[in-house]
Amino acid sequence: MASERGPKLALAAGALGLMAVSAAATAVLCVEPDSPRLLALCGIGAVAAAVLMWHGLSKLEARQPRREAPASAFLPASRATSTADDNGGMDGWRGLHPAALALEARLEHAPIALFRIAHLSGAGEVTPLNANARRLLAPGRASAPQQLCEVLAAQPADQRNLISFDTERGLERAMLAVSALTVQGEGQRIAALLPVESELEAEALNAWRQLVHILTHEIMNSLTPVASLSRTARELVEEMRAPQLEPAQAAELADDLRTSLDAIARRASSLADFVGSYRSLSTVPEAQPERVRLGALFARLAALLAADWQARGGSAEFSVEPASLEVLVDSGQLEQALINLLKNAAEATAAQARPTVTVSARLSRGGRLRIEVADNGLGVPDELAAHIFTPFFSTKKQGRGIGLAMVRHLVHGNGGTVRYARTVSSGARFIVTF
Repeated sequence: MASERGPKLALAAGALGLMAVSAAATAVLCVEPDSPRLLALCGIGAVAAAVLMWHGLSKLEARQPRREAPASAFLPASRATSTADDNGGMDGWRGLHPAALALEARLEHAPIALFRIAHLSGAGEVTPLNANARRLLAPGRASAPQQLCEVLAAQPADQRNLISFDTERGLERAMLAVSALTVQGEGQRIAALLPVESELEAEALNAWRQLVHILTHEIMNSLTPVASLSRTARELVEEMRAPQLEPAQAAELADDLRTSLDAIARRASSLADFVGSYRSLSTVPEAQPERVRLGALFARLAALLAADWQARGGSAEFSVEPASLEVLVDSGQLEQALINLLKNAAEATAAQARPTVTVSARLSRGGRLRIEVADNGLGVPDELAAHIFTPFFSTKKQGRGIGLAMVRHLVHGNGGTVRYARTVSSGARFIVTF
């Protein structure tokens, strides 16, 4: 208290001085209103008293502890009250600012381009949300940024699509995923754009490399013996022209020539079948979607194939849940895809005493149709699982590698996906999703 006495006395003295100067100035104005000297003296006295008061106030303020405004002063009353009640104070909000900055930094440097699209559906204003999005719309990347924004705004929510757009480096493809949300009562969509041109080029190059390897292997397997047998046949013909040839020798040479020509014919026929298989894979007609009741489709498959499984001492079971489940696909193509999977399951379970296969259909999370074909065969080795859908790849001695490749072609043509899934026990499991 003693430390505050001096400033308080200065403050009081300044106040009294101002009062005295004010009274003196009033008297001067009443007695001698035209005396500038007396008015100047009154003004100097007033300044001195004001300086004395300011000095006292400054000393008092310096001695007062500073109090920061509570965090609740900067928050809505409802949030401040609820936070104080929940956490016993404002401790829960002390980390809000650093957390918001960290979230903003992660969003800014996300490895995908993020855009905000106004409205839950239809056209809307497109706003870039991070650095990748701004760079994509900046000069030097997209050739027509406005056109790209229109493509983004036209995409419905909860869908993924592969889109193409022109850039300064040429046509580029990107995977686009859109989701809908409502923020503070305002509906909007968030679009995530991931350029995949280089990855698709690498994958396409790898697929072509595998295809060329398989085609070369299959064609050479046929052409090499054909070339060898053709030379042998020509030599046999030359020997048969010899004038001193005995009838028995001529008959033997004729038999050898016939054998060589038969072998050439078989290899040519095999090569023709191989090319025909490739043609069938590359000329699948365009899907004609219609509403297909899966219960009826499974009933046709059971009537067609269940007897063969029972004859082998096994069983083929079909189930649909719910029984009224329907899907919009080409009925013939989906049926052919399932027949190929069931044929593959029959070959995989050839060594089983009681072969079994189950075909089930149900709705998975998100309302998507999920069809599973599972057998109790030997399954697929892990090192081969990535290649089983490659055209002409087969682990069977007489296999052509067309069945599973055709399945994928048919399913993809109807807007679905097919994949192989490991099973906990033995066997293979293929999952078709629409």
